[in-house]
Amino acid sequence: MRKIFLLVFSFLLVVIILGGCQSKKTINGNTWQLVWSDEFDYTGFANPEYWSYEVKGARWVNNEAQAYRENLENGRAENGKFIIEAHYDEQNDVYTSARIRTLALKDWQYGRFEIRAKLPAGTGTWPAIWMLGYKGGWPACGEIDIMEHVGYDPGKVHASVHTKKYNWPSNTQKTAIIGVDDSDSQFHDYVLEWFPDRLDFYVDDQKFMTYENENEGFSQWPFDYKCYLIINLAIGGNWGGQHGIDNDIFPVRMEIDYVRVYELVK
Repeated sequence: MRKIFLLVFSFLLVVIILGGCQSKKTINGNTWQLVWSDEFDYTGFANPEYWSYEVKGARWVNNEAQAYRENLENGRAENGKFIIEAHYDEQNDVYTSARIRTLALKDWQYGRFEIRAKLPAGTGTWPAIWMLGYKGGWPACGEIDIMEHVGYDPGKVHASVHTKKYNWPSNTQKTAIIGVDDSDSQFHDYVLEWFPDRLDFYVDDQKFMTYENENEGFSQWPFDYKCYLIINLAIGGNWGGQHGIDNDIFPVRMEIDYVRVYELVK
């Protein structure tokens, strides 16, 4: 009996140790500890402890054509992925999609954010993975666009930062582009590393943008406060709809394999 107990104890100890190792990773000299994740290993609506659906009508923001809805057709977990699927109702000339967010459920200040995703293809699509702050209205609250893509310009992934000092209405936002030719056919990691002095943006292991804290105060660096995460698929709009909407692409989907958040191990 004692041997059996020792064997079981040893097995559990190995599992705990391996599990702890798997929740840490070292990248570019920094060690990160996993603190929150959604692997979408369930079926149906997004986990309500993690996500809420934003429900809004068409033209609500950025002149986007879709209505955001909370239903399984537009946003659901299945086969280990979260699917955001846009539809077009030709009879009623209505576009629908989904937008999920961690608002009031989970937010973070600093960390490494990994979102593994496969993007939609087709003119008129505008998927985004991004973060917003709470302090002040937009753009003063700060917006961190980890990934944006517009379907009329395939293979180009954008990262951007908007603040009171730097934002798109004044055409001063800080932004960069990286080529990802297979973004609509393969999964890639879209990554933000958020430090007190900078934001670093990656696709997989390739860094392509840094936004630095210029020590000019809140108007330039509102990122010493918590932000929440948003994932959505917009259709049309001021940017995504610049070349119209190809109605032959529907239904069209964005797939999320996982969302993982890490803290820096000090």
